[in-house]
Amino acid sequence: MQKVLKSGTGWRIGWNPASEYQGLVGSDDWAFELTAQELEDFCRLLGQLVANMRSIQAELMDEENIACEAESELVWMQVEGLPTQYSLRLILNTGRSCEGNWAADVVPELIVAAQSIKFF
Repeated sequence: MQKVLKSGTGWRIGWNPASEYQGLVGSDDWAFELTAQELEDFCRLLGQLVANMRSIQAELMDEENIACEAESELVWMQVEGLPTQYSLRLILNTGRSCEGNWAADVVPELIVAAQSIKFF
């Protein structure tokens, strides 16, 4: 496998199988590396959060905000906002104490990139 880096305005996600920390997530102002399992959990939990926001959309009023969380042993994530436009927050549950967030306007592109990055 070869190295992959996808990026756009306000977001980055990458995979480098030749590195100890094989994943990378970030924005324009920050970035941190993830283990392969942390990156896998990030992508899986992001998919769950997206599905949750879609499924709850019919139950909410048009301008009603909501927060949804998902967690693994390694990663905690939260989306917050409208079911169609929400920010994303990530905290690593491991000893590195990393935290990051993405604004609602960049999350849709990050979602597409996370779904298409093939690393396992």
